[in-house]
Order: sequence, then structure tokens, then C-alpha cells
Amino acid sequence: MPLSDDAVLAIREARLHDPFAVLGQHFEGDVLHTRVWRADAAEVAVVRRSDGQRFPLALRHEDGLFEGPMTGAKDHFAWRLAIRRHGETGETLVADAYSFWPQLSEFDLGLFRSGHHCDLGDVLGAHAVTVDGVDGVRFAVWAPTATRVSVVGAWNGFDGRWHVMRPRPPYGVWELFIPGVKPGMLYKFEIIGAQGQVRVKADPYAQQAERPPATASIVAEPDRFAWTDQAWMQRRLAADPVTQPMSIYEVCIGSWSRGQEPDAWPNWRVLAQRLIPYVKDLGYTHIELLPVAHHPYEGSWGYQVTGQYAPNSRHGTPDDLRAFVDAAHAAGIGVIVDFVPGHFPKDDWALAHFDGGCCYEYDDPREGEHKGWGTCVFNFRRPEVRNFLVGAALHWCRSYHIDGLRVDAVASMLYRNYDRGDGEWVPNEQGGNSNDEAKSLLQELTATVRREFAGVVLCAEESTAWAGVTAPTDMQGLGFHLKWNMGWMHDTLGYLAQDPVMRSGCHNRATFHQWYAYDEKWILPLSHDEVVHGKKSLIDKMPGDWWRRRAQLRLLLGYQVAVPGRPLLFMGGEFGQGREWDWGRNLDWHEAAEPERAGITAFLREALRLYRTLPPLHARDDSREGFQWVDCENWQESTLAFLRKCPGHPDILVAINFTPITRSPYPLGVWNAGAWKQLLSSDETRFGGSGAVDAAAVEAVQEPRGAFPCTLRLTLPPLGIAFWQAPG
Repeated sequence: MPLSDDAVLAIREARLHDPFAVLGQHFEGDVLHTRVWRADAAEVAVVRRSDGQRFPLALRHEDGLFEGPMTGAKDHFAWRLAIRRHGETGETLVADAYSFWPQLSEFDLGLFRSGHHCDLGDVLGAHAVTVDGVDGVRFAVWAPTATRVSVVGAWNGFDGRWHVMRPRPPYGVWELFIPGVKPGMLYKFEIIGAQGQVRVKADPYAQQAERPPATASIVAEPDRFAWTDQAWMQRRLAADPVTQPMSIYEVCIGSWSRGQEPDAWPNWRVLAQRLIPYVKDLGYTHIELLPVAHHPYEGSWGYQVTGQYAPNSRHGTPDDLRAFVDAAHAAGIGVIVDFVPGHFPKDDWALAHFDGGCCYEYDDPREGEHKGWGTCVFNFRRPEVRNFLVGAALHWCRSYHIDGLRVDAVASMLYRNYDRGDGEWVPNEQGGNSNDEAKSLLQELTATVRREFAGVVLCAEESTAWAGVTAPTDMQGLGFHLKWNMGWMHDTLGYLAQDPVMRSGCHNRATFHQWYAYDEKWILPLSHDEVVHGKKSLIDKMPGDWWRRRAQLRLLLGYQVAVPGRPLLFMGGEFGQGREWDWGRNLDWHEAAEPERAGITAFLREALRLYRTLPPLHARDDSREGFQWVDCENWQESTLAFLRKCPGHPDILVAINFTPITRSPYPLGVWNAGAWKQLLSSDETRFGGSGAVDAAAVEAVQEPRGAFPCTLRLTLPPLGIAFWQAPG
């Protein structure tokens, strides 16, 4: 039975909700018919695979619709098409997209609908597969309120009429296996929403994307990367990331090192040859990368993500990133990436109003919009959205061997009134301002990553006093391993920004962190956020002349290493870059070569060596027993001293002088009499200091001082920090 004219028109205009109901093979009465939709064909015949029998099809419409009976066929059979293209004399044997059964299992779709598929990146998106001996690509996308979805790509002229997808109710998923499509090809999804609006969207699950400003997704090559980091991964699996020394060098890949042209973005493999040895030489244990997921506007620093499953294409292919991580592991360096599950940009070709309605975002703009950032907020209530985000986190750990995830802007997720005025937010069911579904999502994310990838460290950028960020989820905590200590950062930088003569009036800024230092497990950041937007570079935050600014930066870097917590430093701070960070410019490497700035780097290198090799400086970062004040109340002279402690190891004494006046002899109470060994002083001349440094060892005598039985008299260098080791 031929199709009605109305049905033919529906095919031509791509208005069919389910093209498989019409195209392909169908019994109409007792006769099996085949319908084919091929714009490139002048003649078409169906060829039965089992015996090669041909069934010619008649042209129903000049746009490329063919149909005809399979005379004598008693049941559906496997088939191919013999087509003669316009302008050609020979014919080609091809498979038809509408000849294949559904490819996604009900099991996979059910897991996704419930929000619990741990391998979601292997299900949705575009995947090169072989079906019934035919090579092609399986496309799948979630668009629950769409009335029609098509795959458009370079092979069909980005025309939505030719590859309309199969709906999979009730899951909201659309799928289609297209023979002949290959890795490297460009594609998008053309979506008709419930109100008839047409949108052409990049694939949310794409694992590769075009380089901006182009916006298409790319069919990625199957992951066959030959990893060489098996020993690293085994050690990571057996280690507790919280008890190991962790020092972090934070990097914006696009501006750490680049060419002279505006779009001369560095490739991951080139960066592996430059950045990894540099970080290794400094002595950091980890590199933290500002978001590497795909984002259209580099000026967002990567925090407005459009491709949660695809690495930023400016720096190469997915395998290029894998090679970078593999090289880092070979050098003994872990890789942490920033992960952004809180919000996404409004680019029309990306996630915003994906299927014509509020698909990934909340419906109510009081919940679904970050006005300050101009972004949409993920709908943390929807299981499919939650699975999208948790699946992305797992994807980075699985496909790229990432060692840690730093979750961005956690506070913006946890508080319904974040950056909102009265009347601009919706209270929760109890009338409060906490976003309980965001809390449960974060708990699910951390619990799932811990279960699936033990050894991956989870870090929260959370800037409030929300309780239990690093507490276990079974105790109602958020389940992170570590939290950024924004309070320490702001207090310390605020204190050092004061003229030294004024520091006595705000000495509590240098000591307050110990009141809450063991409520959570901490990272101590001196991050990218503190060296932009008029906040000045680290060295320019320091008051005084050039010598004093350099001395205070050395003091700051040593202090960050010395106090409990894991030090994190943004690139450029290690050599005292003079200007603020600019994402569009290279670091000022010519400054790093200056002898006076090289002294800052040399001191940091030595401080990090102590941190890594001396257990008292890292092993008990999260325990009160690992820290003891020796002198914290001398606000008049702006000095501090404390002990770092670890059973079985000599105590480390840290003495700090926040003024430019050398204080000698300066008495400090200690537990042990005998020779205390000076390990490091920021005022050594080799670092550019004044040389107000004690002998290599100083005797502590039996002379009670406060709670301590012994007294050690030291030289406190001007604007300096010194590390001493107890007799052992």
C-alpha cells in the first residue's frame, strides 16, 4: 500500500515523530514493504543479505522517497540498499539507517531515567560502533519534550530531514545508528520543541568538539590510548590522599605558555614537555588545571562549560590530554581538574532550553538563573540532569585518569539565595535558604566517585561556614576530602597588605585560622581569583619598596607551607610576576629569569622540599595534635612561632617576623634542650635576603618559658620566616 500524500509530505518536511513507523520494512496486510529516504539516489533496490535477491523500489517523490513491495517475503529480513547516485552509472551497496533495531537497552535507559548510570558517557552521545557487521556511529541524546530530533552533519548537509531519530519513550531519549559515519565528522542535533520551535544544538555528551568559534560536535575516535601509568594507578588506589603530602600548582593552560598569535593555544603534548618538568623542579606534587572541559569563551577561564564530556579543543585531541596526564604520572605528579556542576552558559547552540523547554535548567528563573554570571543553574531535582553531572565526573576519572576534582562554586549550589536579593529566590520546603537537592547531588557525586575511583581526591571551593563539607556522607556531610580555606587566604592577604607598622592592630588576622583549623580538612589557596580584577599580583599586594615586597612574598610562600593545610599557588606567584594575571597573555617569563625574582623561586623550592620530606609539616594537617602555638600573642612586635609535630619525628619550629626589624636574640619556649638545627630561612642571601641568619645550629637551654621547660634564643629575620628542627 503506497503512503498517503499527507504521509509523504510529513516525511519530506521531517514532521514524523517516529520515522521507524514509516521508513524501513513494514507489513501492510500480508505484504512486506520497504521505504527508503535517500536524497542522493536516482535508483534504489533492496538486496536481501542471505541470498542477494533484489527488490527494485519505485520513486515515490523526486526529493528521494522510494518504496515498493518485497514480493514473496514472508517475514522481515536483513537487507542492504543497492543505489545508483545521480550523475553516476554504477551502483553502490550501502546500509540504511532505518534497517536496524534499537541499539540502547531498556536496562541502560532505565538506569539513566533513575539517575544512576555510572557509564553514561558510553551510552549517550556519539559512538563509533559496528552493528550487524556494518561500521557507523550510534547517536543518542536526551530531549524529553521534543517532538522530533534529527542528527545533522557534514554527510547530510546539516539538513534535518534525512536522519530523523527514533524516540525511546518513556525515557525522553532519541537514538539512531547511521552507517558510514566515521570518527572526525562534524555533527549536531536539530530539535523541534513542543511549541514547534527549531533549534540546532551541539551534543551535551560529545567527547570532542570543534575549536571555537565553531560550535559543532565531533565524532570522537574510540578510546584506545596506550596508558603507561599502571604502577601509578595501583599506588593511588592503595593510598589515602588526605594523609599524603599534597602541594598544588594551579595553572591556566592557555596563558601559562603560548605563542605570539592570539589563537596560538599550546597543545597538551607540548605542554607535557614544558610544564611537567617545571612543576617537578619546583617540587609540587600536583598540578591543578582550570577547567579543561569544553567552553566557547576563553575569557570565562573555563568556568562556563558547554561540553562536560569533551576536553577543550583549543589544546588538541582527547588523546593529547591523555598523553599529558600519562606524562605527569610518569614524573610522579598528580593532575587535578576544575569541575563545574553548578551552572552553564546561555549560548543558543548549547544546553540552554535544549529541547525547547527548561530541560537542564530549573523552570523558575528565581532558581534557574545566575544573574550575576549570566548563566543558567542546573536543575538538581531531575534524575537525568544529576546523572549527566555525576556521569561527567566519572568520565574524567575513567577516560583521562584524573587524580582529583576540584568542584567549583559549591556555595552557589548550596544556597538558594546566593547572589540574590529579597524576592529573587525560592525558599526550600522548610522555608529555608539551603538547596537540599544540590546538597544531595554533591553527596551522590562524592560518594560515587569514592566508590568507583578510590584514590581520587575531591576538593570543594566552598566559601562559607557550611558545616561538614569534608565530613562523610553517612554523617550527613558533603563527602569531600578537602575544602579550600578562603578565610585563611583572605585574612592572610589582608594582614600582609597592611603597612608593617599597622600590623600590630590586626594581629588576630594571622592567628584566627587556628580557631577553626580542624573543623574541616583544608587546602590553603593563593589562587587565580586573588590576582585579577584590580586585586593586584601577589608581590604587588605587599607594601614597601622592592626589597621589602620580595621579602614579604617569600615570607608568605613559606608561611603557606608551614601552617596546617595543603598549599596551592597560582602560576606566576612562584617568581613574583609583577602584573595581574591576564588570561589572554603569556606569563612574563622574562621576569622569572631576573636574579632577584629567581631568589623567590629558589626559596619556594626549598620550602616545598621540607614540606614533602618532613612528616611534621604534612602528616597531621587535620589534627590539633600536629600543631602547637609557641608565641602567638606578641602583637606589639608582630611575630609568630609554632611547632609542627608528628610522632616519631623531631618537632619543626617555625618562627616568623612580620616587621622589617631584625629581632635578636628572640626567646622562644621549646620542649627540647640541645642543638636545634636551622633548616631554612627566607632571609638567606642566596634568596635575596639581608643575611640576618643564625648559625646552622643553636642551643636551647633548660630555662622554663611559659608552658615550655626550655628556651631557644634565635634571630628573627626582617620580614622573614625560618624553619628549625628539634634535637633528635
